[in-house]
Amino acid sequence: MRSKLAEDLGLDMPVFAFTHCRDVAAAVSKAGGLGVLGVAGHSKKNLQSELEWIKNEVGDKPFGVDLLLPSKFAGSDKGGFDGEEMDSRIPEEHRLFLDDLLKQHDVPPLPEDTKLQPEFAVGYEKQRDIIEMVFEHPISLIASALGPPPPWMIEMGKEKNVKVAALAGTVEHARRHVEAGVDIVVAQGYEAGGHTGQVSTMVLVPEVVDAVDPIPVLAAGGIGSGRQITASLALGAQGVWMGSAWLTTEEAETHPVVKEKFLEASSSDTIRCRSLTGKPARQLRSAWTDAWNDPSNPEPLPMPLQPRLVREARARIARTSHKSPGARQLDNYFVGQIVGSMNHVKSVRTLMEELAQEYVDTMARLDELAEG
Repeated sequence: MRSKLAEDLGLDMPVFAFTHCRDVAAAVSKAGGLGVLGVAGHSKKNLQSELEWIKNEVGDKPFGVDLLLPSKFAGSDKGGFDGEEMDSRIPEEHRLFLDDLLKQHDVPPLPEDTKLQPEFAVGYEKQRDIIEMVFEHPISLIASALGPPPPWMIEMGKEKNVKVAALAGTVEHARRHVEAGVDIVVAQGYEAGGHTGQVSTMVLVPEVVDAVDPIPVLAAGGIGSGRQITASLALGAQGVWMGSAWLTTEEAETHPVVKEKFLEASSSDTIRCRSLTGKPARQLRSAWTDAWNDPSNPEPLPMPLQPRLVREARARIARTSHKSPGARQLDNYFVGQIVGSMNHVKSVRTLMEELAQEYVDTMARLDELAEG
C-alpha cells in the first residue's frame, strides 16, 4: 500500500489518523501510518507535554498535529472576542433553554471545585503562540481545519520542512488552499465526523484531485476499511485521512458511555448539527441534537459562542451519563457515518493490520477481474 506522499513521509501505509488521543496518534505512527493529534482545546502547557510524550513514544516515526483555523466566526472581523465579551453576547434565552434541558434530564450541577477543559481559541493570531510552539517539535505534518492556513504558517512549514495540509469540503475550498500554498489537500466528504460539508466523498475526491493536480490529495469521510482505502486510491487520492474509526479502539479515550453508543449505532444514527461548536459538524444523534434541532427552541449560536455556552453543560453530562439515564440520553460526540461498521473494540495495531490485509485482498480480487 504505497504512494509517493507515503514515501516522502516515510510511511509504510498512506493512513493519516486524526485523533484527540495521544495514545492513538502514537500507536498509528508506530504501526506504519501517521498519527495526527487534534490540538483544539489544549492549553499550551498541556500540548507541550502531549507532543513530548508522543515523540518519546514513536522515536523517529512521523507524526503531526491538526488545528481549527476557521476564517469566519463571530468576531473574526475584530480578531476574536475574549471570554468576558463572549459571555455578554450569549442571549439569556439560550442560557434558560440549556438550563431547562439539563433539568428535564436530571443532570446535576458540577462540584464547585471542578476545572473545565480549556476552550479552543479561534483566529490565527490567537493561536500563533501555539502554532509556533508546535513547530518547535519534530512534527512531519501540520493541518488546518475549517480554513486556509495563514501565510506565516505556510512559511514556517517550509522553513522547518513540515508538510502543511488543509481540509476541504468543496472544490472551491481546495483551490483556495492551494492558492495559499499548502502541500496537501484533504478532501473531506459529507460522510465524515466533525466539521464537514455537503458533498459526498465519492464525488468530492476525484473532483479535488483533478482541480489541484499535482498537489497530493488525501480522501476523508466514511473511510474505515481496506476496501475503502483501495477505492480512495482508485479515485486518485494518495492516501486516506481517517478519524471516526479510531474512536472505538482500545487506546481511545472516548467516554465509555459514548463508546458504547458508537458500538451499538448504525450508519443512520448520525446528524450534522451546530449544537457543539456553532458550525455544522457530524455527530451521534441524541436527545441533545434533537433538542437543538427543534425549531421551537433557540438556534445554536455561531462559533465560538456556542462552545462557550455549552462547555459546562457538556462537562455535567459526561460526568454523570454512566449512572444517569437522562444524561446518557443527552451524551454524544463527533462521529461519521462509518460508525455503523464500528462494532468491535480492537487495538490500533489490529485495525491497521486489518486495513492492510483487506487492501491486499481487494487488489487481488481486482487483478482477477482485470485478467478475466
